[in-house]
Amino acid sequence: MAELEQPKMEDKPLEKVSKVEEKKEVAVETPKEGSDKKEESNGGKNDDKGFQKGGFQKGGFQRGGFQKGGRRPPRKTPEELMEEHLGSWVPQTKLGHLVKEGKIKSLDEVLDKGIKILEAEVVDSLAKVRDDLLFSGQAKGKFGGGKRRAWRQAQKKTKEGNVITFSSLVVVGDGKGHVGLGLGKAKETLPAREKGLRKAKLNIQKIKRGSGSFDGSSSEPHSIPFEVDGKCGSVRIKLMPAPQGTGLVIGDEGKKILKLVGIKDIYSKSFGQTGTTLNYAKAIMDALGKLK
Repeated sequence: MAELEQPKMEDKPLEKVSKVEEKKEVAVETPKEGSDKKEESNGGKNDDKGFQKGGFQKGGFQRGGFQKGGRRPPRKTPEELMEEHLGSWVPQTKLGHLVKEGKIKSLDEVLDKGIKILEAEVVDSLAKVRDDLLFSGQAKGKFGGGKRRAWRQAQKKTKEGNVITFSSLVVVGDGKGHVGLGLGKAKETLPAREKGLRKAKLNIQKIKRGSGSFDGSSSEPHSIPFEVDGKCGSVRIKLMPAPQGTGLVIGDEGKKILKLVGIKDIYSKSFGQTGTTLNYAKAIMDALGKLK
């Protein structure tokens, strides 16, 4: 029998496969359009020292950070910041315009005439005052033994939940017989301090100093001229003149107030709930206000 001839397979599928392979090889060999631009922008080098965007390049940040060696600019002192603030200050009251123009040059001139201060910048322009925080609050602790702190926290119950507010007691003075006390309240700590500082500057008053102790013979105004009493709530305090070298015989919060006044020596007696710093400080201010 004659053998059947098998039909020969065509090579068309092989040709297609080879074309596909050629296309793949061409696709691998041809570079992308954006690669040339990246290489040109990078100068043909791959820097591994930092990130391209937002990272370190040549010693500093590319955007929003340090440049030219990565050195931070020097920080401004509080005096420089105060000068900038006073330079951009636009007075809103008649007293402010007089101070800005230089017609009023001392704080005593304002206080002696009984002019009410409505702008804190008036005090900053006429005197170099320092400020301090009184410990009017108490941190949470076991068995009521929390440490005293400068922020007093309070909560109010509402339908939405608890509303927390902070208050701070600030005292300012120049150490030359001027002192002020202010209470600020806000939902956060720093705004409360700023409010208290502003109110303290607006409440600044002049305190008469002297040397009223019979045991001392100094003419320097290191104490008070005579004995005075002050009261606020249940707190009552008595301030008495002391000879030079005695020091401040008073509580820690009272020392902060008297140091900013410029008093160095004093005796004191206190009665009532002196742990309530707010009433204690107001009683001291009430006593100092009687020194006229």
